[in-house]
Amino acid sequence: MDFLLDGLLATTWKQLVMFGVGGLLIYLAIAKKLEPSLLLPMGFGAILVNLPFSGAVTQMMVGIGEVPGILDWLFHLGIEAAEAMPLLLFIGIGAMIDFGPLLANPKLILFGAAAQWGIFATISLATLMGFSLVDAASIGIIGAADGPTSILVSQVLGSTYIGPIAIAAYSYMALVPIIQPFAIRLVTTKKERMIRMPYNPRSVSKRSKILFPIIVTVVAGYVAPASVSLVGMLMFGNLIRECTVLDTLSTAAQTVLVNLVTLLLGITIASTMKADAFVTVQTVMIMALGLLAFVFDTIAGVVFAKILNLFVKQKVNPMVGAAGISAFPMSARVIQRMGQQADPQNHLLMHAVGANVAGQIASVIAGGVILGLVPGLL
Repeated sequence: MDFLLDGLLATTWKQLVMFGVGGLLIYLAIAKKLEPSLLLPMGFGAILVNLPFSGAVTQMMVGIGEVPGILDWLFHLGIEAAEAMPLLLFIGIGAMIDFGPLLANPKLILFGAAAQWGIFATISLATLMGFSLVDAASIGIIGAADGPTSILVSQVLGSTYIGPIAIAAYSYMALVPIIQPFAIRLVTTKKERMIRMPYNPRSVSKRSKILFPIIVTVVAGYVAPASVSLVGMLMFGNLIRECTVLDTLSTAAQTVLVNLVTLLLGITIASTMKADAFVTVQTVMIMALGLLAFVFDTIAGVVFAKILNLFVKQKVNPMVGAAGISAFPMSARVIQRMGQQADPQNHLLMHAVGANVAGQIASVIAGGVILGLVPGLL
């Protein structure tokens, strides 16, 4: 029984904290149903990697040498080597998105752009708090409200805080129904939330829907070349959806691919959640900055809509601007619910969906811009 005693004696207080973190993530996934497909494997993985002498991570064994752990191997193969898992996930996300509402009202792309302000505000704030530019940029991208983008950018830039960044990004995405109403009420009045927006959709042709992902990819490639892998996989998934000749593959991408990659991504990210590196003051700071990034994004979108209303006849409900973040479709649903709380006859869903899918495009382009700019500033 000496081996059991050795394990107990080797357990540190930081590892016990990580057991608690893992348990909390599992609880949130099961009891609260917050991003269960990702938080549950992340929570269980956090326990796996922090067990003393865990075989799930690479260990040095007496008489044998280095023995690769499955989670470290998956991290190296699926994330570190070529960011394969986040990029594959984008194919599935693209297949799930209907850009029709955005194409029917192209000006909504402006809300997607405006709502990315929180990224750059958070980068500035993180730098002032003492983080290096690389780490600050990686933390700021939490404001993209897009978990795969956050993981990919932090990995490519070589941030030492991939684990906390991933947890912050996905946790706050799950908490959008709580965070956004709070932020929206800070900067709007009930009268503004009651503004009605008639929905008169114009027909969007199949040709337009097919050409859109191709054109976006080409334009993004020239504007922000570093974004091509992100935008390209997202748009490829959408092209599979819209071409209508690959319906079986489109369905598989939206279900099997997304579910499987999300599951593997969650438990693989856990390899970066080892206690010594995770239980730090910096982790607490990152969680706080991530929350601010979401609040800044929401406020920026709302304020932009209010400024726009100064110059247009047909007023925009400022809450639609808040849907410009990438948390699709949660943010659009939040705006619809808040609109009906202010006025039961107010229907903002399709406008919010258009802004929401615009935010999906804007977030991956913003990630590419950061990948292109930061290395040049070092």
